[in-house]
Amino acid sequence: MNSPPQTPNQDNGRQNVYWTKSLQIVLFILAIWFVLSLGCGVLFREKLDALLPPMGGAPFGFWMAQQGAIIGFLVLLFLYMVLMNSLDGKSGFDQEDEE
Repeated sequence: MNSPPQTPNQDNGRQNVYWTKSLQIVLFILAIWFVLSLGCGVLFREKLDALLPPMGGAPFGFWMAQQGAIIGFLVLLFLYMVLMNSLDGKSGFDQEDEE
């Protein structure tokens, strides 16, 4: 199911919308990354230690800095993949159309 050929102006507008939405996704992922890495491990460590129970025998803030951030990064990679694949499909830039 190929879409009809688009004029250069339509194609350029579609690329601009795609670029804007992809930048929004990247900024969203970076904001979460910032909170996970610096926020949970450094800035909010004392509050996390006081409010949440220890994980693995260590205070929660320490655990977030050492283990939780790594798990969070893996979740962010998966989230980025899902969001970008969805955007590619909605924008018509998915790989299935290239074959």
